[in-house]
Parts: sequence; C-alpha cells; structure tokens
Amino acid sequence: MELIYHTDSLDLRIRNATQADAARLAAWWNDGRVMAHAGFPHGLGTTPEEVARKLQEDREETGRRLILEESGRPIGEMCYRMMGQGKAEIGIKICEQDRQEHGLGRIFLSMLLKALFARGIETVVLDTDLENRRAQHVYELLGFTRMGVRRDCWRNQVGELRSAVDYAIRPDQLVDYARE
Repeated sequence: MELIYHTDSLDLRIRNATQADAARLAAWWNDGRVMAHAGFPHGLGTTPEEVARKLQEDREETGRRLILEESGRPIGEMCYRMMGQGKAEIGIKICEQDRQEHGLGRIFLSMLLKALFARGIETVVLDTDLENRRAQHVYELLGFTRMGVRRDCWRNQVGELRSAVDYAIRPDQLVDYARE
C-alpha cells in the first residue's frame, strides 16, 4: 500500500513497513512514552529481529503494518487487519512527539479509511483507552460512532485495570480531512 497526500504545506505518505523499518518500529514500541496509551508504560521489550519476523507475515489481504511519513521523515505507524465479512480493524500512533497535536493523525486516518473503503470494506472498527481523550476527539471528528465502553476489560503492563471505548465507521460517515 502506498498513499500520498500533498498540498502546498504538507507532504504525507503512508507506505508498507519493510524489514528496513524493523529497528525504528522496535525503538518506538520499546519507548514507554509512545506506548503508555496502549497499556505499555515500559514499552514492549521487543527486538528488531522479532519485529522483522512479524513484518514477514504482513499481507495486503490479511493486514499490514504501515509507516507514516511527513516530508520523507518517518513519524509514526498504522496497521490494519482484515476481519472478514466486510470489516477491518485499524490502529495508529504518531510516535514522534514533536509531530503530535498538529492535525496529522486525522489526515492519515482519512487516507487509510478511504483506501479501505475503496477496497470494499464496509465497516472499520478500532478501540482506544477510555482515558485517551485526545484519540477519542479525533475519531469523533472523523465521523466514528462510539459503540460502547468495556469497563475494566484488561490489565495494563503494571497490572492496572483499564477500560476501552469501541468505535466503528462506515463510508457514508467519514468526514474526510485528506480532501484533494
């Protein structure tokens, strides 16, 4: 997958993660500041070799890890997983802190959602931590419907009970922030 969004002030690209990205992904995933919202305040403790092995399993038909670039600089990652019956699950992290809070997440999400809908996906789902208000705000701006809250449904890395918010979106609900 390769998706490009270009304006006078922005040059954004979503591309498949490759073996060459394994060290960068491992560094991001091992950084507790990047992973705290996902329940891993101490990072994942993975290695570039483990990440490279997992990247070999990626397929367009089943799911992929993707790299987010701004002006050629990797700043984050996304993923999608095909769930069958016209449904896909996605995730996103803007990993470089200096690129957070600039509206890039909603543009990258718009790009990926449009690509998935163009492939015939009818519903895209995701979840986020109940305390991740920033993510919830972005998802709701994009048109996602809040499907419900699962209270105390999992424990994070340090054993704290966490709650999750489930979201879903269909093509007719998308508010597109990546309009050409």
